[in-house]
Amino acid sequence: MGDTFKVFLSALPDVCPSDTRRMVLTADADGRCEVFTWDAATRSTRQVTDRPAGTVHRAIDADAYVWWFDEDAEGRGHWWFQPFDGGCRLPGLPGAPTGLPRGLAVTADGTVAAALAPRRGDTRILVGRRGRTPREILRIAGEGRLSGITPEGDLLALATVSDGAATVTVVTSAGLVVAELPETGGPAGRFWCRGFSPRPGRSELLLVHEREDGYRLATWTPRHGLVTHSWCGFDTEITARWYPDTDEVLVRQERHGRSLLHRVSLRDRTRRVVPTPAGSLLDAAPRPGGGLHYLWTDTAHPPVPRATDGVALPTPGLLPHVPGRHSELWTPTPDGPVHTLLSLPRSDDSRLDGAGTGTGTDDVPPPAVFLVHGGPADHDRDAYDATVHSLVASGYAVARVNYRGSTGYGPRWRRAFGTDVGHPQVDDLAAVRADLVGRGLVDGRATALWGVSWGAYLVLLALGTRPGLWQAGVAVKPVADWVTAHRMTTPALRALDVRWFGGTPEQVPERYAFSSPLTFAARVRAPLLVVGADKDVKCPPEQIRSYLGALTAAGVAHEEMWLDTGHDGYDGATHVAVLHRSLTFLRKRLPAPTPPRVPRHVREDPGPAD
Repeated sequence: MGDTFKVFLSALPDVCPSDTRRMVLTADADGRCEVFTWDAATRSTRQVTDRPAGTVHRAIDADAYVWWFDEDAEGRGHWWFQPFDGGCRLPGLPGAPTGLPRGLAVTADGTVAAALAPRRGDTRILVGRRGRTPREILRIAGEGRLSGITPEGDLLALATVSDGAATVTVVTSAGLVVAELPETGGPAGRFWCRGFSPRPGRSELLLVHEREDGYRLATWTPRHGLVTHSWCGFDTEITARWYPDTDEVLVRQERHGRSLLHRVSLRDRTRRVVPTPAGSLLDAAPRPGGGLHYLWTDTAHPPVPRATDGVALPTPGLLPHVPGRHSELWTPTPDGPVHTLLSLPRSDDSRLDGAGTGTGTDDVPPPAVFLVHGGPADHDRDAYDATVHSLVASGYAVARVNYRGSTGYGPRWRRAFGTDVGHPQVDDLAAVRADLVGRGLVDGRATALWGVSWGAYLVLLALGTRPGLWQAGVAVKPVADWVTAHRMTTPALRALDVRWFGGTPEQVPERYAFSSPLTFAARVRAPLLVVGADKDVKCPPEQIRSYLGALTAAGVAHEEMWLDTGHDGYDGATHVAVLHRSLTFLRKRLPAPTPPRVPRHVREDPGPAD
């Protein structure tokens, strides 16, 4: 196999700490995600795993052993490892309980730490030697994730999120708790763990401190405790990584649908922007000697890995031509401006020029599909999306709206959720629709909604509460009935429901009813495609079926599709099947004009130059 892969990368390869030419990544293997090695010196690959359901979790240690998680249909399994160049596969932690993976770390001397969840609501931390039976050092009630280990293996960091509180616990390799962040009486806010410094002897933990007004870098050491670097603030969400051979930090900031990189010296109190092309960085990692690897994309270009140190990275091969014209606009509302990424189906479309109105009396604007992102703590990015590509190529305009609750616009916008769950977001979608129609950019007689998970929930709620605005809807794995979903979902999501609604369904039934699409099912007028998953524990199938029953009773035209999967992730064939079914539904219910002829060739297109 050469230096290209058949699908787009979503993350950079993991790099061997002692030989940065040796890497491990996940890529496509006949429609499944599998683990591959990449040797940058020879530009050669080797497929490591070959499992019927695919393999997602992988790692590589300092001795160039490749690790992967072999899981069953419910996501439970064990870690295995194998030499980089091939050979016998061996159990990484023989005797460890079967569980869900919650993080893995391997030090240079072969000490292994892993977090596993044998059952829901229970996380265990195991420590041992590679290939030997581990010992359990800590057990917590709730979902935790191993987020770092010192090079010496003497300190570990465990991150937890419970009822909205993001905390970090530091423990010794014997299981002794030495710090809990935030500290009692310390600075308020949430802490996100970004790992220990890879430099021996530092024992310095990097954190992101989320505060009311923004985000700060923070560090913790056994000697100095917690230090928040207030001089280094950011107004929107960030993540951060240590440089491997200095005390500097690479910060990746998500801001208004795009990414920025900053190189920060905590010692010198300096910060500078690292130049990258406009767009989104799906991943970025500092390398020895000041090098940088990052995974760049924008709406018009699929993800491409780039390196500033001359190291050869695997590339996705021939990239598809992305049709259309891609821009953005801000819609003023009483609650603040709403940002939308807009794609129009004609590459020569001039509607976005000048005042943003139609260019002629006979110029009919295109039908539009609003792709509603999930989360809600997420956002649409200026990044390649195969669904956007397919819709634009089919003649539809596509609007991606970063409504209230979205990330990338600061903590105040993310918290501007409102007390009536879901309704503020529907208001934002309606406001953007009115703006686009008023500017002559889309056809007000032909607009549809398409969402997944939380986005699918908003599709159902919008169709029921604003039945005159939308002409079709696609909802993939939605919340459709809050009461049933609350009763049957995970403990973590039940706790989130209580925080959002201010109580349980028994305590505040009217709030759950007002935000439930089931309440408004009989008011839906637009035809609807609903896709459910039989093994979904986040948006359980029972509550979707009750909603479908209500649609049937009210005589609402709808179609349904069922997947034999869980909520998160499915193989390539299933994804293509859902995409095909959804496009077929839209073409039937919301016909688009035949788009102008666009060359259907594929081309090598790495995007803008650095």
